[in-house]
Amino acid sequence: MAGKKASKAKKKGAKAKAKKTLEAANVWTEGQWVVKFGELKRGKGNPGADNLFKVVGEKLPYDSLDAVKDDLDERGITRQGVYLAHDSMGCPRHGGRGNIFQRLAQHKKSHPAELSYFSFYVVSEKKHEREVETLLIRGASFLLEFNDRKKRVGIDPGDIKDFEGGTHFFERQKKKGTKAKKA
Repeated sequence: MAGKKASKAKKKGAKAKAKKTLEAANVWTEGQWVVKFGELKRGKGNPGADNLFKVVGEKLPYDSLDAVKDDLDERGITRQGVYLAHDSMGCPRHGGRGNIFQRLAQHKKSHPAELSYFSFYVVSEKKHEREVETLLIRGASFLLEFNDRKKRVGIDPGDIKDFEGGTHFFERQKKKGTKAKKA
């Protein structure tokens, strides 16, 4: 009986999940893949915090690059943001920020056999693009093949100044004082 009370209490406080709505027309189709455009509608009880992203596309086939770019243009959505280029196993190999589709096309031209998918994130507040880029690069740094300035393989932290001014942070530092003697 106690289990039923707990589950009712949990349901009462829970907010409804967002609902996915897709447009009927396909943005791109080839072989086994279809790319569609859609929107997440807020669920009941969700007050609606500001969105971090205007548009997200994850692990889309590289062959759909031009169709997705053209669709964004028709909708009047900027092509500036953060992007990742993935290999055939879905592992990120290149990433950065700027003109998403131009940069992705350049990577594909440089590495035609390696890259199969792409992801992109159009950030609502342009001032946060750099922080999102930094997060993506640091999270996947051991797989990426570029940008040694932001990449960190190992335990060394990145430069805290890659984030926006006014950001609070914790930083690991070496203890000051005597150095351990070598035996």
